[in-house]
Amino acid sequence: MKLVKATHKNLDAIMSIIADAQNYLASLNIDQWQNGYPDTTRIITDINKNENFIVLNNEDVVIATTMFTTNQEPTYKTIEGNWLTSENAIYGVIHRMAVRNEFRRLGISKFIFSHFENELINNNITSMRIDTHEDNLGMQTLLKSLNYTYCGVIYLANNDKRLAFEKLLK
Repeated sequence: MKLVKATHKNLDAIMSIIADAQNYLASLNIDQWQNGYPDTTRIITDINKNENFIVLNNEDVVIATTMFTTNQEPTYKTIEGNWLTSENAIYGVIHRMAVRNEFRRLGISKFIFSHFENELINNNITSMRIDTHEDNLGMQTLLKSLNYTYCGVIYLANNDKRLAFEKLLK
């Protein structure tokens, strides 16, 4: 398994994985990603900014996608609670992570987190932040298992509520 930057040629595979995730969340009655987000335009923007990544299995099949950046996340400026690091800290952010249906529960999400956490450590960046829907118990369980700390509530640009987590990296 390897994690690489996505290119435009990966767009169809990425959107197929996003559709899998949207259907999966809908089957759990979670309204996250049920309004057409993330759409093709958002993913193309991520690719153009070199912030979209894919996981390839040993046969070079795209089995997961995610966005990762160390740019400041505007919706993280205001939090009902407290981040573990200061407001001006440099941190990593993971968004739009999804795994192809038939590869769920195989540790791919943990692989993604581990890869980016190690990249942050190697670049002397001391934390990772992430947010998730309050009904997305699967992601919350994953974050707790990876030693992320619940920090409070943030609101997206459209005012949707999200639970915010951060992990200090060693």
